Amino acid sequence: MKAAGTAVIGGGIVGTACALALRRAGEDVLLIDPRRDSPPASFGNAGHIAVEQVEPLASPTALASAPRRLFGLGGALDFRLADVGTWAPWVARYVAASTAERAGRGRAALGGLLADALPAWRRLAASLGRPDLVIEQGHLVVWETSDAARKGLAAWREADIGTASLSTLDDAGLRRVARQVKPPLVGGVRFDGTAQVSDPGGALRLLGEAFEAEGGRRLVASVARLAPAGRGVQAVLDSGERVAAGRILVAGGVGSGPLMRSLGHVAPVIAERGYHLEGGAGGWADLPPVVFEDRSLILTRFGDRLRAASFVEFCRDGAPPDPAKWARLHHHLAALGISLQGEVRQWSGARPTLPDYLPAIGASRRADNLYYAFGHQHLGLTLAATTGEITARLMAGKPVDLAPFDLDRFASGRDKTTRKDT
Repeated sequence: MKAAGTAVIGGGIVGTACALALRRAGEDVLLIDPRRDSPPASFGNAGHIAVEQVEPLASPTALASAPRRLFGLGGALDFRLADVGTWAPWVARYVAASTAERAGRGRAALGGLLADALPAWRRLAASLGRPDLVIEQGHLVVWETSDAARKGLAAWREADIGTASLSTLDDAGLRRVARQVKPPLVGGVRFDGTAQVSDPGGALRLLGEAFEAEGGRRLVASVARLAPAGRGVQAVLDSGERVAAGRILVAGGVGSGPLMRSLGHVAPVIAERGYHLEGGAGGWADLPPVVFEDRSLILTRFGDRLRAASFVEFCRDGAPPDPAKWARLHHHLAALGISLQGEVRQWSGARPTLPDYLPAIGASRRADNLYYAFGHQHLGLTLAATTGEITARLMAGKPVDLAPFDLDRFASGRDKTTRKDT
């Protein structure tokens, strides 16, 4: 049996940020990292610190737009038919969550988290001695058709974008992007107050190195389940060995769902998969991230590499990637006249998404020593630094208002009966 003061389950950006914050708070921390064959979403995302994404993706507007965004119609949204048994119950919960009232509550909850997302990243980067890790040059959204520009601009002007600001892209700015692509661009907007990391994989590596340099311990292993032990729980590894810890934090992305369910929690997290292609940037200018909204495509430059990312694919965790997604990315790049240089790498990874598109952050009522921080959907990178700080405060017993993120919001009736109450 292994022992630790605090065990953190999950080696992605959220789990590693939490482990580092807890170690810096003086905890004896063991980070249990599954190290899967496919790097996590925190490695393969667009690198965008998306503080403008205050509007929840569970809303009447998003629900109504879903049919025209389907992959079969040229959009980025796909539901793998072979995995209907996995996503159909999730979709039913998503529809139930997509009311005006719940979207309003979600907007307020996300807005509160996102307001500190970029300041927290600044603090974290400075503490690593790497302020260059965060690049604050905003991002651009452009349109290729007049209809898309008209509708897109109207939608963004009506949206709650939190601490970010929005301005119409002037002619010079639009020409700068237009020179990089073949199709004419008819309009665009600039967001200020957003940012990117210089390299998502590098950011994850730096956090891990800092954690270990400050005395944190890493165990490369997978956790099979959580097992009751008195009024708390222990982590049972795939090998059968147990990890006894004073406290356990589940921050394992999509894998957090089965772990929480093994203890009786209702945790409807699903694998919402994204894809990317990455190669040499070639002649691509040193632009901030550019969203081609007609194509649901974002291009981000990381040094001498250029990454094209897209897709919202619902499937079971561990399902094989769909080559048609990479083919569509190649098609978009060819249509835009963008050529990735040298070796072109392809990646797919699962975003952990709950039906109301809010993360789950809090303390379990079923075990005295169990905490959780997962389900950050498209905002895992964005919210990693602030989630680490929040979790460290929570586990230190300091007051933190996390009511909107309580996992028991998905439970009802007997599911809400707690171990402490029985």
